[in-house]
Amino acid sequence: MSPLEIVFPELEWMLEAPLIALIVGATLGVLVEAFVPRRYRYGVQVVLAVFAILWALGLTIFNWGQGSFELVAVGTFAMDGPAYFFWTLLLIVGLGGVALFAEREVGGGVSAFAASAATVPGSPLEREAESQRREHTEVFPLILFSLFGMLMFAAANDLLTLFVALEVFSLPLYLLSGMARRRRLISQEAALKYFLLGAFSSAFFLFGVALIYGYSGSFTYNKIVDAIALGQAPWALLLTGLSMLAVGLLFKIGAVPFHSWTPDVYTGAPTPVTGFMAIATKTAAVAALLRAFYVALGAARWNWQPIFATIAVLTMIVGAVIGLVQNDIKRLLAYSSIAHAGFILAGFIAAQGAGDGVAVASMPAIGFYLLAYGLATLGAFAIIAMVRRSGGEANSLEAWHGLGRSNPVIAAIMTLFMLSFAGIPLTAGFIGKLLVFSAAWQGGYGWLVFVAILASLITAYFYLKVIVAMWFKAPVSGEQGAVAAASGWSWAVLVVSAAATVFLGLVPGGILDLAASAAQFIR
Repeated sequence: MSPLEIVFPELEWMLEAPLIALIVGATLGVLVEAFVPRRYRYGVQVVLAVFAILWALGLTIFNWGQGSFELVAVGTFAMDGPAYFFWTLLLIVGLGGVALFAEREVGGGVSAFAASAATVPGSPLEREAESQRREHTEVFPLILFSLFGMLMFAAANDLLTLFVALEVFSLPLYLLSGMARRRRLISQEAALKYFLLGAFSSAFFLFGVALIYGYSGSFTYNKIVDAIALGQAPWALLLTGLSMLAVGLLFKIGAVPFHSWTPDVYTGAPTPVTGFMAIATKTAAVAALLRAFYVALGAARWNWQPIFATIAVLTMIVGAVIGLVQNDIKRLLAYSSIAHAGFILAGFIAAQGAGDGVAVASMPAIGFYLLAYGLATLGAFAIIAMVRRSGGEANSLEAWHGLGRSNPVIAAIMTLFMLSFAGIPLTAGFIGKLLVFSAAWQGGYGWLVFVAILASLITAYFYLKVIVAMWFKAPVSGEQGAVAAASGWSWAVLVVSAAATVFLGLVPGGILDLAASAAQFIR
């Protein structure tokens, strides 16, 4: 009898190093919570989180510059142009998220996170934790764990890895959403709703994975597309599977009718978490959607493209129309996010080109749009955290009346972000919308572009409503908010976001060329 032969998989450590950097940083962050004295934890955790993300970002850019495009980790990850592009974008957003998490000066020396999130709101234990000025520094390893899952999600090359990544990045966000220092009950309600609806969508996702496996006999994308080309299994099995798979991905994007969690979670979660989640979750989900539906399910695109077009229309209309009546700025930006998800889906539907891999024609447009939207989102939520009253953040529009007179610099920066959301020329948002609408038009969806333009005009009204409140409305007695002093963390996010919004609106060519060079998916 021959001895048992054990074959070890070959791992491409350098290409997987960004993932390793994040998971090592997150694990060390957990150990910091266990062994480092409380008074030193904040500083150690901030430095560790920033270092881990910069390390991962440097490795990603190096590997991308080397032209290292291949399947790694026994084919479970595809390291190609889109993976590197979205990884870079996610890590930049992650740096902004850490900066917002690190802000303490705005809150009078404490962070936006609860002193003891596990205690009952208003209980003696919570009051004791607040009196001792405790704070949750484990939010930093949590954001690293979430980023780790998002990177996995963007590069996953099989459905099982995609599902594992979905859970890895979702669970930390469920926890972070319930950790607000102020309005604790609303925060806990938001976290519970996010968790329950997220679990429900994950069940649909997993059922879809099972059906697609039943159709193709494989979880791997290249084998799924081969099975579709052969067409030997029942077509209804594939269509049902991809529909359920889409539910899980569209839930994370915030598309209608899977959007109901978005307004409540945006409102209840700590503002730094909302700012990070608003763009990072959407970016990871769009990256996964592009790869799954164009690489694995591209041969069936004539079946799923009309469905996605319908969802895009509903998403744009619901986000635009319901956003008109919002008076809470975080809730307003939640419906703005829903409308933007519809705009992104309009670009997603654009037809693909073929090659050795799969070249998605709209990839540069979508990549640029996510970058422009992400920069403005981070900056806007940094400002929302700074506008406060004695009871905490002042999120009603009445509290923003007259802000342009009391603090014209902050009001001017917020105006810039609102104009970018609206797609006004000379901002990055204008270029982003122009690109995705052009991609949809070239893909044969001219009617969808007309709907998108109409929805964009409607959304412009509620962005202008914020601008009018800041510059042309008199302060409301008893409701007036004031801009709190902020540390360099918040100002770094504001300066970088504002400068990039203007720069990309004037000189978009470099990023567009970079995104265009990263449009080829490998199989």
